[in-house]
Amino acid sequence: MIYRELPKYKYELLKTEAVETTITGYDIDTPYIALWPNGRLFVFGHYAWDGPSGPTIDTPAFMRGSLVHDALYQLIREGWIDKKHRKDADELLRQICIEDGMCKVRAWYVYRGVRMFAGKAAEQKNGRGVVELKGSPMVKTYILV
Repeated sequence: MIYRELPKYKYELLKTEAVETTITGYDIDTPYIALWPNGRLFVFGHYAWDGPSGPTIDTPAFMRGSLVHDALYQLIREGWIDKKHRKDADELLRQICIEDGMCKVRAWYVYRGVRMFAGKAAEQKNGRGVVELKGSPMVKTYILV
């Protein structure tokens, strides 16, 4: 995964990421996020997110999971997908963190944290929208393999 730090948001994705989800039956195509009917999620380059939330450290094993989780919560908030998929997003966060090298105990705590405290972040807002960043200077660039 390739991203950079930003002054307003914490991170900006520099190269598209794709992951398989269990969220099927939707055909969504926004400027920064797409979800195919088969559950394949794409988060496109220039998507901005705030990284891992809560009392945690932004480690490499947490970055891709936080990206996917934030993108799915955004789709829920904007009404593109049903709020019933919040648990799917939380479980995918845990799974990706483990795949990326996080110990299972920490991933369990991350999962429990979002299950208990992240519900408000998935509350639907009126209307659909995408925030576009303009002219943010590059601070640091990361490449995760």
